[in-house]
Amino acid sequence: MSPLRARTLMEAHLYITLAASRDDPGRAAEPELDHEARTTLTEGEDEWTLRFDGHDLGLALRVEVRVPYATELEARRGRLRFGAGRSELIDAGQWRVLGAAYARRAMRDDLLFAASPGDPEAFERVVLTWESARDATAEAAKFLPPGASEVPGTAFWTEQGAAIRREAPERFTRASLEGDIAFYQETLDDFILAHTGRDL
Repeated sequence: MSPLRARTLMEAHLYITLAASRDDPGRAAEPELDHEARTTLTEGEDEWTLRFDGHDLGLALRVEVRVPYATELEARRGRLRFGAGRSELIDAGQWRVLGAAYARRAMRDDLLFAASPGDPEAFERVVLTWESARDATAEAAKFLPPGASEVPGTAFWTEQGAAIRREAPERFTRASLEGDIAFYQETLDDFILAHTGRDL
């Protein structure tokens, strides 16, 4: 069996957290459930290797993911949060639920910041989380074939992703995906304008 490969370190960490959160993939977007403490990172000749061991967390789960230096560099140069091209690890359904989870967190953090503005770290946290909601949803949209009105069934290869599609197939239409991406971007722009006076 060929090793699992992620496009970026961020995608690799998300994949590990998704694997450890099978019952609720939306929890993978929650920082308090980050599994980095149980993940080791080693450098090889042309790629990193991430190894997760869930034994200490009561999980009978071991995951190994490799990240080529070249694809990480490509993503950084292009300012692509999760990587260039389409994911081969995280399917369209999982990306969709991650986008929604990031959006819920962004709304919560946005409200907390509005109640007590002025903390630059809190401001950056809201910006980062709205960007993550937008970008994760855009990852799901990458599975749309040119001209297609909805994401095809082949884009849902995990149990998690397939279940999400069965529950809400309307979330995988082009109109729904593009509408949510635009909403997240607009909300981000409004937040920045409201608190800095900068119009992006």
